[in-house]
Amino acid sequence: MTAKILDGESLATKIREEVANQAAKLRAQGIIPGLGTILVGDDPPSARYVAMKHADCAEVGIESIHEHLPADITQGDLMSAVERFNSDTRVHAYLVQLPLPASLDEEEVLLSVDPAKDVDGLHPVNLGLLVMGHPRVLPCTPAGILELLSANGIDLAGRHVVVVGRGLTIGRPLALLAALKRPGCNAAVTVVHTGVPDMAEHVRRADIVIAAAGHAGLVTRDMVKPGAVVVGAGTSWEGRKLLSDVDEAVGEVAGWITPRIGGVGPMTRAMLLRNAISAAMHSSATNPDAMYSDAMYSDAMYPAIVDSKAT
Repeated sequence: MTAKILDGESLATKIREEVANQAAKLRAQGIIPGLGTILVGDDPPSARYVAMKHADCAEVGIESIHEHLPADITQGDLMSAVERFNSDTRVHAYLVQLPLPASLDEEEVLLSVDPAKDVDGLHPVNLGLLVMGHPRVLPCTPAGILELLSANGIDLAGRHVVVVGRGLTIGRPLALLAALKRPGCNAAVTVVHTGVPDMAEHVRRADIVIAAAGHAGLVTRDMVKPGAVVVGAGTSWEGRKLLSDVDEAVGEVAGWITPRIGGVGPMTRAMLLRNAISAAMHSSATNPDAMYSDAMYSDAMYPAIVDSKAT
C-alpha cells in the first residue's frame, strides 16, 4: 500500500478527551449528560454497535439510558418507548438503532423523536435545516468524515467529490453538507449509486471518493484516479468480519485512504458523543429555541464545519 492512512481512531481519541472535559464541567454544575438508546430485537451488528456506544459513554462520563425491546414488539409499544425518552429529563439525546424489524414503521418512529434530542441528526427538522444551509444537529458519519479530512489537511473547496450511495444516514446528508459554502466544504458533488450503469466513469473523475453504499468491495482499484482521496464509509458483514465498500487494492493507487478498521467507524461514534454533550449543554437554556441557536456548533465543537451565513 502506498496511500497515506486517514487514522480515525487517533482523531476520535482526541475528540473523546474533549467531550470528557465538557462532561466533567457539566457534572460540576449538577448536570449529568445522558445518552439514550433504543434497540429492537437481537440483530448482532446493531447490538455490538449499541454496546460500543455505551462503552464510549462510560469512558467520557455520559450516563447511558437503554431500552432493549423484543423483535415482535408492536408499533404502539415502540412509540410508547420513544415518548418515554422524549419526556425523560435524564435523556438529553437519544437514538433508535436502525434497521428496525420489517414489521415496524421506521419513518413513523423517526418522525416521533424530539428534534432537540435527535442525536443522529435524522429528524426532518434537522435534515431540513441542513438543506437550508444552517445545520444544527449534524448526522454523525458525514460530520465525522469531514472532520477526518480536515484534520489531515484535505480541503474539499472546489474539488470534485463523488459520493457512492444515497442513503439517509450517510450519502444524502453528506452530499448536502460537502456542497455547502462554508469552511471544510464548498465542493462540487456528484452522487452515484448501484443503479447508475456508468458509475465507474463518475468515480474515476473524482478527486475525493466517499463510498457509502454498503456493498463490500464496490470501489475497485481501476475505478480510482491515482492520488485521489478514498473514504470507505459503507460497511457490510461477512459473519463477524466487517467489510468495507472499498477494495483493499485501492490503497495501491490512492493518495489517502481510510483503513478497513479504525477509519470512519471511530469518527462516527465520536460525533455521536459530541452531539450528545452539545444537547446536554443546551438542555437547561431558558429559551426553548436555544437548541437551534447559531452558537450551538461553534469552532470549538465542530472546527471543520463553521456555521456562516453564506449559502
